[in-house]
Amino acid sequence: MSRLSLSSARPQPSSGAQIRRLLPAGLAAAALLVAPLAAGPASAETARLGGVYDISVAGFKIARGSLSLVVQANAYSAKVGMEPAGIGTLFSAGKGGAEASGWVSGKKVVPSSYKMASRAADRDFFVDLAQGSGKVRSMRVTPKFKPNPERIEVTKKHTRNVVDPLSAILMPVKAAKGQPDASVCERRIPVFDGWTRFDIQLGFKEIREVSGKGYDGKVVVCSARWIPVAGHRPSTKSVKYMAENRRMEAWLAPLGSGRVFVPYRIEMGTNSGTLVVEPRQLDFKSGQDQAAR
Repeated sequence: MSRLSLSSARPQPSSGAQIRRLLPAGLAAAALLVAPLAAGPASAETARLGGVYDISVAGFKIARGSLSLVVQANAYSAKVGMEPAGIGTLFSAGKGGAEASGWVSGKKVVPSSYKMASRAADRDFFVDLAQGSGKVRSMRVTPKFKPNPERIEVTKKHTRNVVDPLSAILMPVKAAKGQPDASVCERRIPVFDGWTRFDIQLGFKEIREVSGKGYDGKVVVCSARWIPVAGHRPSTKSVKYMAENRRMEAWLAPLGSGRVFVPYRIEMGTNSGTLVVEPRQLDFKSGQDQAAR
């Protein structure tokens, strides 16, 4: 699940970097208004998810995240935030937020914009990606990498047909599906965060029933693997750890009619203990909106 994570170069995925990078795949907060949609059916489903998530490591709460997501017809808009909580207020656990928008086309997510700003360990991080036609058209990133001959270069091919970390929370399924089953996990998500290109490979584990906290029903539990592609230094201890990490899973719940699934809970092994992002309170809403003509 809002925090799904995570020198003058951006840090490699240490425990803190993992939190910043992966939390956007499962946090939740107040939704952005989507741009007016093109003329289409007289009515279209609008599904909303808002919620607050607790983030803990080794059983100790370190942060609280919020996420708001709106999917109207084929357009989506999302916003996440994170701030220290629990023992996280005693040290620099980091705080920040991100917002993204774009479209859902069949089983694909097509982002149009992504912005992220955070502060951790007395350093500021900022990303602004403009996307379209299946590629990143422009970007601004702070800080930039220091030159390093070992780092795998990010080329134009690594920024095509990718999603940003926040848009990665949307997992469309075939219209005929809509029910929690193994097929929901059958995907490899190509992610570009402004610095690095990596994939998240999901695999089916089981179906579970959950109740309370605003959602009662089935969730699909998927195993998850982080696969580095570009922008990384392969020999670093943190990259090796993440690439070999088999202690990652995501619980996915249907949004609205079930044509899109989103993270309900995320678990990830770290050197400091198991990182868990789980809901404190969720608010799922759906209905039919009259589309403008």
